[in-house]
Amino acid sequence: MIIFSELLQQTPSVSAISHSRIGVERESQRVTLDGKLAGTDHPIVFGSRRFHPYIKTDFAETQLEIVTPVVDTVNDLFHWLAALHDVVYQSLPTNEMLWPLSMPPALPSCEDQISLAKLPDFKDVLYRRYLAKTYGRRKQMISGLHFNFELPAVLVEALYRQQCEIKDLACFKTTLYLKIARNYLHYRWVITYLFGASPVAERNYFKHHEEKPQKIVRSIRNSEFGYRNKENVQVSFESLKIYLSDIESQIRKGNLLEEKEFYSSVRLRESQNIVRCKQTKIDYLELRNIDINPFERYGISKNQIVFMELFMLFMLWTDEKKNGDDWIATGNQTNNEVALESPLAPTCYRTNGLKIINLMKKMTKQLNLNGYEEVLQQSQDMLIDVTKTIGGRMTKGLMATKQSDLATAIGLKNRRVTMQVPYQLNGFVNMELSTQILMFDAIQKGIMVDMVDENDQLLKLQLGHQIEYVKNGNMTSRDSYIVPLIMKNKTATKRILVTAGFNVPIGVEFVNADTALAAYSRFVGEPIVIKPQSANYGRGVSVFQFSPSLADYQQAIRRAFTECSTVLVENFFAGPEYRFLVINDKIKAVLLRIPANVIGDGHHTVKQLVAIKNKSTLRGLNDRTPLTKISLGVVEQAMLKSQSLTVDSIPVVGKRTYLRKNSNISSGGDSIDVTDQIDFTYKEKAVAAVKCLGAKICGIDLIIPDRLVPVSSHESYSIIEANYNPMMDMHCYPYKGKKRRVTVDVLEFLFPQLTNL
Repeated sequence: MIIFSELLQQTPSVSAISHSRIGVERESQRVTLDGKLAGTDHPIVFGSRRFHPYIKTDFAETQLEIVTPVVDTVNDLFHWLAALHDVVYQSLPTNEMLWPLSMPPALPSCEDQISLAKLPDFKDVLYRRYLAKTYGRRKQMISGLHFNFELPAVLVEALYRQQCEIKDLACFKTTLYLKIARNYLHYRWVITYLFGASPVAERNYFKHHEEKPQKIVRSIRNSEFGYRNKENVQVSFESLKIYLSDIESQIRKGNLLEEKEFYSSVRLRESQNIVRCKQTKIDYLELRNIDINPFERYGISKNQIVFMELFMLFMLWTDEKKNGDDWIATGNQTNNEVALESPLAPTCYRTNGLKIINLMKKMTKQLNLNGYEEVLQQSQDMLIDVTKTIGGRMTKGLMATKQSDLATAIGLKNRRVTMQVPYQLNGFVNMELSTQILMFDAIQKGIMVDMVDENDQLLKLQLGHQIEYVKNGNMTSRDSYIVPLIMKNKTATKRILVTAGFNVPIGVEFVNADTALAAYSRFVGEPIVIKPQSANYGRGVSVFQFSPSLADYQQAIRRAFTECSTVLVENFFAGPEYRFLVINDKIKAVLLRIPANVIGDGHHTVKQLVAIKNKSTLRGLNDRTPLTKISLGVVEQAMLKSQSLTVDSIPVVGKRTYLRKNSNISSGGDSIDVTDQIDFTYKEKAVAAVKCLGAKICGIDLIIPDRLVPVSSHESYSIIEANYNPMMDMHCYPYKGKKRRVTVDVLEFLFPQLTNL
């Protein structure tokens, strides 16, 4: 017989337990903001329910399920939980939220008023009808959190190499997971004690004639009164063969309709249906007995997950004291007793619980595992002081208010906090904002997102069998490799456009700073723009609407050369600047971009006005917000000086004071959507110019003196720049005007089938 505790001690790879393959499925009822069961259908904005990998409908139409991808760190798991909750909350109707408890809110008095999930596959509809008839609709409305757990491959393989009893790796994994499963079913009462959080049922969950708890308990969901199979459903975990045979037998007898109706606290999982495919291996375990933690926004805490990982290792490390079925039967009885205890009374198994925590501490020392001291101490404290358990904390709260009021308040807080900054995707806020928004839309529509390289903003998107790679939210395979190279070179871009008959600024190219500095006399008396040949976000750009002084010219030249080895000096074309976003030969958005500015109110100084404007949640730094905070640096103060102003000047009421000449949003400019207020001839010019450059996704900048007057000559416009990596977020969240979800346009360009789903 294999003694796993000895194998673990001989395996240095045991520290890999912190990189177990983990995932979470969190069920929640959709409710109105006053805590009543929602009467609406599953939001259509989530697209087809046939394939959505992240957001599903469970038993009822109101029961939404959030499913994370499989990850190998707790931090990554919570990044995804944060992101998915963001998508869900922002996609729900404005008067809805997620119910933060496992026990449902008050249910209709007539059970038939609980709407079954309206799924597109009729087989799934029939299955839910069967469940409703077999167990009743009310019992199906309870929600929980499933924790999917797979040991790291490196650890399993290392353990396998340490023994010689089992010759096949797949058989070894099966033996390993079966032991964990049996021990978990025996010891799961510890999880019920620590994390049980369903003490009270709301109105109409139990019928009057039904047997039900007569007092507040620790976990209705994990007790005999929870949602469980009929007593005649018995499945052994003695071996995989017996497990499969028992389930098939239950199906033949009509006690189960199919394998997924087996509601054990642990299920042996394979990537496909384990019975139908007759697999001979176990890929992971699905733990199904975790109540939703109402005190955590995502239904579970990081410490809970860390404890669960360590607890699973302990299930492998510790010995079984009886044969499998008796061991599990004893665990079932103990778990039911603990679930039905008062949440404010010490468990009668406290001594055993403390012994288990001490054994887990002993295990971490023997295996040289670090970083678990906090969660083990926290668990020990909860065994000593029951009021520190989740159920204890809930019950203390119920002394001051009703559970429905407590849950409603928590739900409202979760909704408010999650939606504080609607343009950010929590969990991935270190990504560039355009990438965050694209990820949001992809998740919402059911496109699988894989982070290829977070630092490089590179994503893998998959819908069905189609795979697309996207960088920076809009750089895709639809543009050839040469397109960004052309647009990165402003000189090349101009030459191509001029040859095609478009109006662009006339200029001179310099590859040497001394030569450029010596050329000042060529531009005396002329308004000019000095800019690097290859740079983004307005870096190194200087605009002179009037001829610059020698000192200003020299400073601008040196500044431009710090950004690029080639600098352009171009003639200045007067007029407002517009950004046209072209996707697949169509204009998707047009923004008027106004340089950084403040408008006087007759009371506040320029410095104060800037501070007031910067308070907007839309303004921030480092490409993580749709607008950039206005600074008052050297460039801005020089601009003020040219207007005979300082930062302490008080502009007159209604007067716009410009702080920059360049209109880049990245330097504090304002974005105003004018897509519907600009003559179509300019849109035609923009599309034609982008086509000329061979691009499919492009932001192209035009100076247009009067956007309402159609193009009549070269003097009607000037194309000043083309951008192969245009900012998407400024169209999604403009300073003023209509929001344009251009990231969706990118996704529909890549996956045209989305429009038919």
